[in-house]
Amino acid sequence: MPELDLLKIINVLGTVSFAISGATMAMNKKLDAFGVLVIAFVTSIGGGTLRDVLIGNLPVGWLSSERILLTIFCTAVGTMLFHKYIRKLPTTLFLFDAMGIGLFTIAGVEIAEAKGFNVPLCITLGTITACFGGVIRDVLLNHVPLIFRKELYATACILGAAVYFAIKAVGLHSQFTTFICIGIIVILRILAVKYNIRLPAFYLPPVEGDDE
Repeated sequence: MPELDLLKIINVLGTVSFAISGATMAMNKKLDAFGVLVIAFVTSIGGGTLRDVLIGNLPVGWLSSERILLTIFCTAVGTMLFHKYIRKLPTTLFLFDAMGIGLFTIAGVEIAEAKGFNVPLCITLGTITACFGGVIRDVLLNHVPLIFRKELYATACILGAAVYFAIKAVGLHSQFTTFICIGIIVILRILAVKYNIRLPAFYLPPVEGDDE
């Protein structure tokens, strides 16, 4: 399978995962059909759009591919039509979100790597690709973004991307190891939620006279 085909597969799977995640969260907020489509759309393409703008990869991916828009539309509509079945699966939203960040992290890393960026920048751009669609989604739904308030999220992306480059450094990189790194990110995210693993939180003490 050519490398380009693998990257396309990863992007499609990530797009589907995030479209389901965004549509499900939008339905939980009781948005209408248009609102669900918008949230599914921004969740799926938000991080990739920001990455492409930052690296000058223009026009951004979804503007040059009708397939991406059709994939998001069909996934969101399917999620709305079968929401009764999806809602019966209590971990659906979480699992699709976890798969999305794993898939999009590695997709972003490989795109940045192809542009000739160094390792730290590739890891950063991979993390942006994975996380910032969710940030936009959460802001639009009036949530504090998940990346800032919950168990390991962006950290899982960073660690998975670091493993990707560590494997390459020892000369063992292959298409199979690409999926291993995706799996590492998904597993780290699952373990973080299961065992409530998170970075330390810091709080400013209340100032006298504050309303809170």
